[in-house]
Amino acid sequence: MIRTLTLLLFIAPALAGCSVNPATGGRSFTSFMSPEDETRVGREQHPQIVRAFGGAYGDRRVQDYVARVGQSLAQISELPALGFTFTVLDSPVVNAFALPGGYIYVTRGLMALASDEAELAGVLAHEIGHVTARHAAQRYSQQVVAGLGAAVAGAITGSDEIADSVSFSASSVLQSYSRDQEFEADTLGIRYLGRAGYALEAISAFLAKVDRHARLEAEIGGRAPGEIDSASITATHPRTLDRVERTAAPAGTVQGRRERAAYLSIIDGMLYGDDPDQGQIRGQTFIHPRLAIRFDVPPGFRLMSGTRQVVAQNANGAAIAFDTARADQISMADYLGTVWGKSLRLVDIERIQINGLEAASASARIQVRRGPMDLRLVAIRVEATIHRFLFLIPPQQSETLSDELRRTLFSFRRLSAVEAAAAPRRIRLHTVQPGETKSRLIQMMAPDAARERRFDIINGLGESTSPPPGSLVKVITE
Repeated sequence: MIRTLTLLLFIAPALAGCSVNPATGGRSFTSFMSPEDETRVGREQHPQIVRAFGGAYGDRRVQDYVARVGQSLAQISELPALGFTFTVLDSPVVNAFALPGGYIYVTRGLMALASDEAELAGVLAHEIGHVTARHAAQRYSQQVVAGLGAAVAGAITGSDEIADSVSFSASSVLQSYSRDQEFEADTLGIRYLGRAGYALEAISAFLAKVDRHARLEAEIGGRAPGEIDSASITATHPRTLDRVERTAAPAGTVQGRRERAAYLSIIDGMLYGDDPDQGQIRGQTFIHPRLAIRFDVPPGFRLMSGTRQVVAQNANGAAIAFDTARADQISMADYLGTVWGKSLRLVDIERIQINGLEAASASARIQVRRGPMDLRLVAIRVEATIHRFLFLIPPQQSETLSDELRRTLFSFRRLSAVEAAAAPRRIRLHTVQPGETKSRLIQMMAPDAARERRFDIINGLGESTSPPPGSLVKVITE
């Protein structure tokens, strides 16, 4: 569940107005962040970013492989002595980004989508380009990084930051770069990829795959094709199709290495999708096998999970936050009034039952930066664990959302032993046998409403394209 945290950046005094960048050769405005500041900011924020995105992926072999590929590219950049750090984040979201000072991250979700080392190298080279071009320094020179999350903490303390903080997902630590900055990072990425001998077309091939994946996830999540997930690479790296066209041109017919077999051997067995220990999102449903609970959120709400909290948001500023706490020998009504909501002026404290479980609810009107908000707290006891829902609703939506939020609350239930025993999904490699049809390969995939399209996308195949005998393909299994 997304950990709530605040990232504070103490900006150094203004330096010279512009400086010449060693990578681009151009002059850029980085007055309020020196290279030393960049290194300090990256070092300070690195552990917080890792926690916010679910931690570092636990397979040392995967981490070492990505670091090896990344360092080989960093050493042929214009800043080989910077001391780059490469981390694979334990997140199913397809994303990659860089912090100042050379801290570069890719998610396991992105690695699951890539088909070879050249595609991974293209992503890392692009992020190295953001660092060497000092794009973060340019942006940080204009604003201070805002805090992440803190929805529950803000509500309980009555903080006026709650309306802003609840609208951020973990990826908000990196807002979108400008179109020109993205193209500049692409240009530098192509430079580094070529110097390392990789196939340049890997960048455009991967970007096209990212676009297909984003469209599929939007469809599954009930969003319009252009309505992107704020935590995905399409949010932090916009205008994907434009970039495909521009990055495809320099590749031409230049030959380079792809290293497909080596790459696939590294991701064989990698966790795919949500980690059961953090809970699993299935459309509008959140399932937590370890806690043995589940609930549904209303249509139009986008679920996001992290290490300590689940947040669902709609486009109009309404939000649902869910987490857990421990408490013994206290009624749920007393817990709301004297523990969780003790700093709030709660009204309508009511003892209720939700699917046979002891629960209580209470409401309050709080004032935040954007104005008044209606807050409802609900606590549900399951043995010594208290499951907590926080509903934060703009007053103009309270009446229209009332029934839907009530359905969300009463959709909460315990899982059966069979449901709780659901196994995590993983990437497995399969060698296509002579006479083996594409439909047969798709049947190997774990149950999924879109498994035909997912098989094509993760393997870089067209709808009418079948993998040849002897080739390796990725399948998602349970």
